[in-house]
Amino acid sequence: MKGGFRRKPSFSCARTVLTEACVRASLRATAAGLTSRTQLQLKTTLSNMSGIAKPPIKPVRPFFSSGPCAKPPGWSPAWLDGTLLGRSHRSADGRAALADLIAALTRLLQLPRDYRLAIVPGSDTGAFEMALWSLLGARGIDVFAWDVFGHLWVRDVIDELKLRDAVIHDATFGHLPDLTRAGVARDIIFTANGTTSGVRVPNFDWIPKDRQGLAFCDATSAVFAQPMDWSKLDVTTFSWQKCLGGEAAHGVLILSPRAVERAVTYTPHWPIPKLFRFAKEGDIDEALFNGQTINTPSMLCVEDCRRAVAWAEASGADAGLRARARHNASIAWNWLAASNWAADPVADPATRSLTSVAISIAAPAFSQLDDQAQRRFVAAMAACLEAEGAAFDIAGHRYAPPGLRIWTGPTVDAADVTALLPWLDWAYRVVQASLRH
Repeated sequence: MKGGFRRKPSFSCARTVLTEACVRASLRATAAGLTSRTQLQLKTTLSNMSGIAKPPIKPVRPFFSSGPCAKPPGWSPAWLDGTLLGRSHRSADGRAALADLIAALTRLLQLPRDYRLAIVPGSDTGAFEMALWSLLGARGIDVFAWDVFGHLWVRDVIDELKLRDAVIHDATFGHLPDLTRAGVARDIIFTANGTTSGVRVPNFDWIPKDRQGLAFCDATSAVFAQPMDWSKLDVTTFSWQKCLGGEAAHGVLILSPRAVERAVTYTPHWPIPKLFRFAKEGDIDEALFNGQTINTPSMLCVEDCRRAVAWAEASGADAGLRARARHNASIAWNWLAASNWAADPVADPATRSLTSVAISIAAPAFSQLDDQAQRRFVAAMAACLEAEGAAFDIAGHRYAPPGLRIWTGPTVDAADVTALLPWLDWAYRVVQASLRH
């Protein structure tokens, strides 16, 4: 029995195990961060655990959040020395700093010369919704959804924009929908990497070369982790808080020439908010793609991203980042294959995420718990690890099935992934011991 319990478990209040109060505290911790009192309570309780030895080595950088993600190795506040602070982003120096970052990102991504890149507000969500609001409605739409964020785009299309000619191709967590159903004459919307499900598109071969519609790709956890076939992508968005380890709130919008043509020849029938406008009066807003922004950016974050790009280029550029992510993920996959309690929820190994590795708990008795009890179990594991300083923010997304997820993107060091895995085993045993037979 894989990690099984002897009887149907229930959380106990025994002195030598995690109490119900401790479990409740762990739930609060996942939402608001561990308080000093909660840390002390957990550490005191865990110190009384008998027969469960702690691993001897901890990750040097125990940051495995799926966003914002780990800073690049070697990062320090000194990276931000010389930031243009107290100055307007519209000044000559401000525009130059933004233009330099646009050029650096374009180079790192190896974009075709006729593609445009802009820095926009609202992280990846803002960038993607900017494209949806500005470009949809000209054709029918095929929407492919298999994780939380993919279904948010479904809601935008169906409930917000109320587009009638939309076909939803969805799949359950752990699976991809049938991508071959993408229509040549229709727009295509999809998420390249499902961070909440651990499932990605392995390639872009399924997107028709002779498509008449546009391909919209939410690539926020895919860029710099897997090859991007730009010839198949017309609208691509991401946030530099993911694979570059930048700070939140800024998004990147990339448009192909075909997307630009749509923007200047088509006007949706709904109002477009200022934050979503990258075309006006039948022309593309060229300034937006050359160093101006729609609203005020953080120049501190701009400088932070510029330094992250410099780190990326020194680490082998795009190919180097992709190699780091694949190596990190493979360490987690190998551990999953040998685990007696954890399982890989992804049905097809070829579609496993290279950046957000999902972990299911495979113990049969765990599956007998109701959803809330399962989430308490996972939250308690995450809180134990946080209290020990072994891992932060690894509980699965609140709308995903109960489980863990580990960010294995390129800013994470392989040695830290290796050091983390015995701690996952330890946390599982500790919380399992809190279930009274």
